[in-house]
Amino acid sequence: MSRYHGKAGRVMMSTTASAAAVTTTMSGWTLNRSTERVDVTSFGDLNRTYVQGLPDLQGTLAGFVDNSDDRLFDAAESADGAKLYLYFSTDALTIYFYGTAWVDASMDVPVSGAVAMNGTYAAASSWGRQWP
Repeated sequence: MSRYHGKAGRVMMSTTASAAAVTTTMSGWTLNRSTERVDVTSFGDLNRTYVQGLPDLQGTLAGFVDNSDDRLFDAAESADGAKLYLYFSTDALTIYFYGTAWVDASMDVPVSGAVAMNGTYAAASSWGRQWP
């Protein structure tokens, strides 16, 4: 069993659903794979009960502005989404999450810090996971 430090993470992103994904200058990402649950509790049940629906997939992207890489903003303007490949470590390039996503972008420009770019994404198609 191996454990990894986040310093070696990687985000690869395309600017459209048909373009090739390339490494970006992002510095962090999150992934949420929660599944909806619908309450089906009936009178007389001793506790709440649920049925499970479809899984959701969305997350965040974070980085610092680099004038050589505006891919996050291009992806946010895409009419057909963007390809994302999320690696938690370049020491484990055979382990990653991937799929097409709708991307939103924002910037944070503080007077006392680095100019940051942030994004959110949500699945635009079925996502996969490569995990040996």
